Amino acid sequence: MLLRERETPEGRLVSVCDADCLGETYEDGPVTLTVSEEFYGGDGAVEATEAEVIAGLRRAQVANIVGTEAVGVAVEAGLVDEETVLEFEETRHAQLLWL
Repeated sequence: MLLRERETPEGRLVSVCDADCLGETYEDGPVTLTVSEEFYGGDGAVEATEAEVIAGLRRAQVANIVGTEAVGVAVEAGLVDEETVLEFEETRHAQLLWL
């Protein structure tokens, strides 16, 4: 999985995706999800273990998670409710917001 963390004026933004999702575009009816190198990859992204992904998500104020494995890790860790996960073709997407 690829993990990227960055500070924004609103707090820490974390993006996580399965490595094989990077550069892909998924559709679900009229909704499109593009897993861009600019947002999920780039110089700030690192290959991460499950434990590193969970730690990164716990540090986030906002997170975007794409991929069957990455979303599964977030769900199993109790950070994302399975009922809020979106299905896009052969992948999954979830967002996390700590208030």
